[in-house]
Amino acid sequence: MTSESNIINPNRIRIDKWLWAARFYKTRAMAKQAIDGGKVHIGGSRPKPSKEIEPGEKIRLRQGFDEKTVIVKALSNQRRGAKDAQELYQETKESAENREKLSQQRKAQPKHWASPEKPNKKQRRQIQQFKQQN
Repeated sequence: MTSESNIINPNRIRIDKWLWAARFYKTRAMAKQAIDGGKVHIGGSRPKPSKEIEPGEKIRLRQGFDEKTVIVKALSNQRRGAKDAQELYQETKESAENREKLSQQRKAQPKHWASPEKPNKKQRRQIQQFKQQN
């Protein structure tokens, strides 16, 4: 980190505060809401927002379509820039590979799905032509 004053000497910090400082969520309230909603797991169980974490713990969290597994490298109680925030954790190799694979699958999906609305005049003609061919 560029500034050592934002790293806490005690080896424990609240999970909601760390998730905010590590820039996973924009506000501490959003981090608390994600924790309460079951989107954050520590050691396979759902923590409370006041759960204290320490370096070396494995955290699994969900953000939108992505699910990440990160290992806590350092603690901070202040929100800094993105480069400093990335030094607080390390994403596991399996997590990065799974996210990339799921991202590729999402990109392969069609952008436009058939609408549940009634077909317009042009679409009705195409349907009639198709039915008459068979």
